[in-house]
Formats: sequence, structure tokens, C-alpha cells
Amino acid sequence: MAGLPLSFAEPFLLLGLLSLPALWWLLRVMPPRPRRIEFPPTRLLFDIAPKEETPSRTPWWLTALRLAAAALVILAAAGPIWNPQTGPAGSSAPLVILLDDGWSAASSWDSRIKAADELIANADNDRRGVALVPLSDPARDITLMPGGTARVALRQLAPKPYSIERVETLPAIERFLKATGDSEIAWLSDGVDTGRGPEFLEGLGKTIGDRALTIYDSGTSPPLALVAAENAAAKMTVKVLRAGGGGIAAGVVRAIDQKGSPIGEARFGFAPQDRETEAAFDLPVELRNDIARAEISGERSAGAVQLLDKRWRRRAIGVVTGSTSDTAQPLLASTFYLTRALAPFADVRLGDRGAPQQAITQFLDQKLPMIVMADVGTLSPEIRERLNAWIEQGGVLVRFAGPRLAQADDDLVPVKLRRGGRSLGGSLTWEKPQHLASFPADGPFAGLVVPKDVTVSRQVLAEPDAALATRSWASLEDGTPLVTGEHRGKGVVSLFHVSADMRWSDLPMSGSFVEMLRRIVDVSGYTSTPGAGVAGEAKVETVAPLRTLDGFGAFGPPPSTAKPLPADFRDRATPEHPPGFYGPADGPLAVNALAAADRIAPLDTSSLRARHASYTNAEPRDLRGILLASALALFLIDAVIVALLGAGIAALLRRRAATAALAFAFALPTLVATPWPARADNNDDFAIKAVSQTRLAYVVTGNADVDSIVKAGMAGLTLFLAQRTALEAGDPVGVDPARDELAFFPLIYWPVMPGAPKPPQDAINRIDAYMKQGGTVIFDTRDAIEAPPGPNGASQTPGMLALRSILSSLDVPELEPVPREHVLTKTFYLLRDFPGRFSTGQTWVETLPRDEDDEAASRPARGGDGVSPIIITSNDLAGAWALRPDGQPMLPLTPGEPRQREFAFRAGVNIVMYTLTGNYKADQVHAPALIERLGQ
Repeated sequence: MAGLPLSFAEPFLLLGLLSLPALWWLLRVMPPRPRRIEFPPTRLLFDIAPKEETPSRTPWWLTALRLAAAALVILAAAGPIWNPQTGPAGSSAPLVILLDDGWSAASSWDSRIKAADELIANADNDRRGVALVPLSDPARDITLMPGGTARVALRQLAPKPYSIERVETLPAIERFLKATGDSEIAWLSDGVDTGRGPEFLEGLGKTIGDRALTIYDSGTSPPLALVAAENAAAKMTVKVLRAGGGGIAAGVVRAIDQKGSPIGEARFGFAPQDRETEAAFDLPVELRNDIARAEISGERSAGAVQLLDKRWRRRAIGVVTGSTSDTAQPLLASTFYLTRALAPFADVRLGDRGAPQQAITQFLDQKLPMIVMADVGTLSPEIRERLNAWIEQGGVLVRFAGPRLAQADDDLVPVKLRRGGRSLGGSLTWEKPQHLASFPADGPFAGLVVPKDVTVSRQVLAEPDAALATRSWASLEDGTPLVTGEHRGKGVVSLFHVSADMRWSDLPMSGSFVEMLRRIVDVSGYTSTPGAGVAGEAKVETVAPLRTLDGFGAFGPPPSTAKPLPADFRDRATPEHPPGFYGPADGPLAVNALAAADRIAPLDTSSLRARHASYTNAEPRDLRGILLASALALFLIDAVIVALLGAGIAALLRRRAATAALAFAFALPTLVATPWPARADNNDDFAIKAVSQTRLAYVVTGNADVDSIVKAGMAGLTLFLAQRTALEAGDPVGVDPARDELAFFPLIYWPVMPGAPKPPQDAINRIDAYMKQGGTVIFDTRDAIEAPPGPNGASQTPGMLALRSILSSLDVPELEPVPREHVLTKTFYLLRDFPGRFSTGQTWVETLPRDEDDEAASRPARGGDGVSPIIITSNDLAGAWALRPDGQPMLPLTPGEPRQREFAFRAGVNIVMYTLTGNYKADQVHAPALIERLGQ
């Protein structure tokens, strides 16, 4: 059971609460009454009404008010802390963070990373080492790292798109803990058991022993998942799973086609204790067949995505029969069992009885992917030619034997047949009906349970040859083939050597008959891949990854660890086979994070001796200020009440002013307890935050959309800097030039708003001083795509006009487009230009001195260390840097060259390094000139 997230710095001071009863008695105590002495003249005073009355004792509610104030003072003195730190104060033991990073952790990944970052920061303050242990990587080497290194490593982690096996990491954890000794362990759990959960908990308990363990397992909604999509006759359904009985009770599942266009939506709802429900798409079969991806709206994880391939399509299948005498008795018809066996997973279209060739022609004209012919004998040469061409292009032909087929001479069968049939009582007879043998392991029926009650009394026989064994998909116990099949071009030809009704066998009445037809229908979706699900191939056909899902459910290129898989793969995703599409683009194979039979459950960690914590409000909070403010408010109320009840102000009770005073007295606690809105960057806090780390800054425009994009862009650039350079900058800070101190920041990004009013002169003066003292400002008009050249080549866009209004009051130097030899093009990366969302705009900097003897000392805003104090662009740099929380780009690029965003980030790195290193790189750039001057 999770403990109350409250502790006290000085718990012994709580003993002061025991003095409250004594204080109650002291407040209630009264002095002795005066002695009453009868004095006759006092009768003269009986008729004088007293103007004031003093109560004989303090009212109980006023005493309670005073006791509450005293209790708040005692509690404040004890130093209450809400959500205290995990580890003991002053602990020197290293911190080990176990991190669940499977698909089930993706939906709350930001909360998980924030909690881990706070744990690392606290450990870094205590100068303790930190070990990061992602539970998805059992082969990872566990080592202690400094806090700064651990925070960078934490940013590199991302949720995996498959279910993790926590048990496999136990040996590595045990080896590390034995080598390290005493450690403090924090497990950032996702609260989901995807299998072997109790085994991991038992092993973890033995591994950590008596070490301190904290489990973060609350504060986030349980993840949702999609499994078992089924394209039924009337609708497509998909099961929605959740780990626990709480959390999201309803939602929407969206259906998307291969091109990313929405097809439809389906709502779902959970009962209070349900962990499984269903969403149904009531759409025409043509639209349902186009669904390539179903996803839970608002849920970010690979488990919340169900990818669909041709196996989920409800294929239209034509059924043709050669019989004509079964119209009056439908239960004896050769198509009766076929239509009912195919109906759960296909749309069956029956051909006209008595006209099989006409029906076949009709189905070929409709371009159906599969045709089933029940006891159809001789066909015309034209029909056979069309059928052969249709099979070569990917069609699947399934035939059933019967008297007509047994007497026909037809090459549309996978094996050569003997004339006549084999039956009980004939020349080729059995002593008793034959049972089915086991299905071959390399055939399409591999894994199906062999029905013991199915018998065959008659069949058509195949001529023995060398290829008969490789083409046999199912056989009888005596070795004669029951079902044969082979590839022809891109298509398949298959033959059941028994009839489709009950005359020759009772196979059509068994459940195995349905599953066998389902497997063949699945083959019809992959006939373009040779060997997919068809026996007779010498090797197992594999398909390479095409595009895969990341842990958040977004498509991307396959990782380097992804391997090809068998074309008939039906299991869940693994590290070697991440979820996504495999194989050719026109007929890919879908692999999902969860298999159809998988279910998820809450992870019960009650067996571990651990402290439980929540992801929400993870940062400790000192409550002393709130308690003291509340106590002061109660004392002020007490003073006001005493004043109102006293002699000097008692008359005010008869006036309206008394009502206002009482209202003020009772409203005062609310005014004191409610925090007043204040800027997060007040003078002290803003300065501490700004100087604690190197940070980039941006000007807050007041436009919510622009500010959110710019903030995300600066955060994206900061992350890129941490990944590619040695700079580990803090989170970017939004500034107001009119009020905030700018000297803390080496670089300020200013998005110019078209039509925005000109900043006040005070802000202009502060920007001017900032530039002259060595700071650099990037003015970005963000309108390169709509910038027609004006007179003398100058742009006349609204953004450029607004920028000119700002610069008209600034003392800026002479500007020029960035020359090829400028140090800005060589600071970190070698660049030719500086693209952003757009790549057509020019970038302007301070003009380089052309005469080395003239240092242009009179220039108005000379940058420190040779750095230009101003950079002007219109390419919308922040728009290219902006990333969503899942790491995907927030805005598209124009024209969208393949590496345009990469070069935009590189331009940002060069600009930041240019502002931080000054003329360090300039000396390297001018080295040839220096060597020539020295005469070397």
C-alpha cells in the first residue's frame, strides 16, 4: 500500500499539539467573580440600561479559531514536506533506475522521463553515481555515470515498439548490484504485465535483498491496446484492451488507409471493471478492405496500433458448381457447406447452377482473387486459357472432386489424376474408411489439429510421381493425398480429392474444413510472393522490413536490427522483427506489437517490500509557507473579531461598514492561501534559472501559436545540440525585452510578427545595449516563401516591413549576406546556406572589415570577439527545429528536400557555436593569411 506522500523535517515538534487541550483550558479560564455587597442606593441605577456588556466567557467558536491558528504554527515548525525525496537525506549510495521502456510505457513516456530526470538531478546534487537500466535491453552494460552524463543518456532512450521481457535483465542487475554493494533502486514501472510478471517480481525481490526500493506505479492512466481485428460479414471489429479497471472509460478508434487518409471511426466504452471491449466499423466491405491501420485516438504507443494487410481483407470468392440436380434439396447441394465455411471470412458469390462456364466467365470479368469449383468437369479451351492467364497473374483456383472431375481430362489440377475414383467396394478399395494423417509441417495447414472423427470413403487418386510428395498439403493414413496444390506463376491451384458435400467424406461437416479453407483464402492474399504458405518450396520464403513503427506508433525506416521474417509470420513483434510492414509495397505483410490472443493485466507489486510513489507531483514541496500564511490569516481574523466586539468599535456593528469588515475578515484566508499570479521569471528566480545553465532565449510575441512553435523549436535545437555537441544547454527561456535581464543569454531568437505594434522604446534600448555588450539577436521574419523582390532587390513582405520598423530605432551595423568565407559557415559544420522551413531566403550578418588595418572601431554595435550582434533571416528557423513531444516534426518544410531539416539543425548549431566561441574559429579560417604574413 502506498504511503502518504508527507514527511516532517522536525517530527518531534509535533508533540506541541499535545498542548492544545491545556491551551483550550487557559483560554476558557475566568477570573473569580467580584463579591456582591448590598448597597441600597444602587436601586437608583436599576433603570439605567448598560451600553456595553462583557461576556462571562470567550465564545467557543473564537476559542476554536485560536486553537486552529496555534496548531498551524506547530505544524509549520515541524517542517512538513509534501512528496519528500525517495532516498534518505544525505545518502551516498549510488542510484539505480530501472526503466520500463516497452510499448506499454509510451503513452506516459513524458511523465516517466520527467520523474527520472528529477531523480538524477537529486542524485547529482548529492554527488552520487547513477545507473540507467532500460528493461528492454538485457545485453546492455550497466555502469555508474555522473549525473550530467546520465541525463544525456536518458534523453537518448525511447520506448520500444514491442513487449519487453523484464526477466531477462535480472542476471545483469544481479551482477551489477553484487559489484556495487549498497544502492538505492527506483523502478519506473508502467504497471502492465504482458507476461511473466510474477516471475520477474520474485526474481527482483531476491536480487535487491534489503536495498531501498521505490516503485513509481501510479499517477498515469493505464495504457490501451488493440488486438484481434476481424473483418466479419457485416462489420470489422477490433478488441480494445486496458491493463486495469480504471482510467479511460471511452474513446475512439480511427481507421486509416495505406496512404494515411481517414476511412472511418468507431467508438468504444469500458464498464467499470472491464479490461476488454470492442470497437466496430460499420462500413461497406470495399472501404473495410482498404483499412491498413487502426489506432486509438489520443493514445501514443505501438500497442494502440493494429496494422492490417491482405489477410484481413474480406475477399470476394466465386463458387461454381457443376451439379444441376440438387436445387430441390439444398442440404445435399455441393455448395451448401462451402458457402457456410467461407462466410465468416469472405464474401461468397454463387454462380448460376447449370451454367458453370458462364459463371466462371462472369467471375473472371469481375477480377475476383479466388474461385472455387465444386465437381466441375470439362471446360472449353477458351475458359481454360482465361483461367490459366488469371492464375499466372495471381488468382487462386480451388477445386473439389466429384463424378464429373473424375471422368474429365483437365490440366487445371496440381497433379495428374487417374481416371475414375477410389471407393469402398470397388477394385481399389479399403477394408474400412480412412482417417486423416498429420498435416505436413511445411504446408499451409501446418499446426491445425487433425480431426479424429473425419473419414473418407471415396476419392480421386493421383498418379505417383517424384513431385507428388512436395505438392501434398494433406494426406490420408495410407499415404494417398487428400489435398494437393502448387504454384503457377503468381497464383495457386489446389485440389481437394473429395467432394464438397457429404457423399465422399464427412470432412465438410468438421471445423477443420473451415480452417483449411481459411488458410487457403489467406494464401490468396499473398500469391504475388512465391512460396508464401504453399508447400513444395525447397526453402522458406522471407520478406524484408519495408517500414516499421517506433514505440509511439509512428512509422519510420526500419532499424538496423530489423531482420527479414517468414512470409507466413503470424506472431507478435520482437526486437528482431519490430511491428510494421514487411515485403513488397503492393502486398506487404503486417506485424503487430501484440498477437490476436494476447491480453494485458495490471502488474501486482504488493509482494515486494518497497515504497510506492506517483509520477504526478513528483517534485517535493515545502508546506511551511502555506501553513504560516494560513495561521497569520487566522490571527488577523481573530484581531478583527475582537476589535468588532470591543467597546471602541462596537457601534460600527450598527452600520453598513461593519458588514464590509466582516466580509473582508472572512475573505482574508482565501486571499492569503490563494497564490497571486506572478511571472515565473521574477527577478531572483529568473536570474537563478538563467545562470544555472547555458540557455537559449526567445522573445515572447504574445501570439500563442507562434510562441508555442518557437518554444518547441528552441527546445528541439537544444536537444540536437546535446546529441551532436558537448553543449548540454538548459531548457529555452521566453523573455520580454522590456522587463527581463537579457545579459544572461548568449543568443536571443526574435520571431517578427507582421503587423505587430512597434516595441516600446525601453525595450529597444535594452536590445541595443545587449547587442553592444556582446549578445546576438536573430531576427526571423519567417516569410521567405512569400517574399517578392521589391525596389533594389529589397523584400516588401509585411514581416520585413515590421522588422524595418524595429531596426529603425536600433543602432545596427552595416549588414551583408553571409559570405562564403565567413566563420559562420565553418564554426561546426561546413555549410553553404542556412535553411529553415524555407530555403530561399537570405541570411544577413554584420559586414566583415575589408581592410585589416581598419578595425571599424566607430561601428555602432560591434559584436564581442568578432561575433555579429545581429543575424537576419526569413527562412523560419524555429519552424524547422520545432518537434512534437513524440519527436516528430511539428511543421512541414518547403520545398521539402530530403535533408533540409537536417541542414536546418546544422545551421542552428553553427549559429550557437558562433555566438559562444567568438573569434576562436575565425583564427583557424584566416590561418593561411597569417602564415603568409609571417613569411612561412
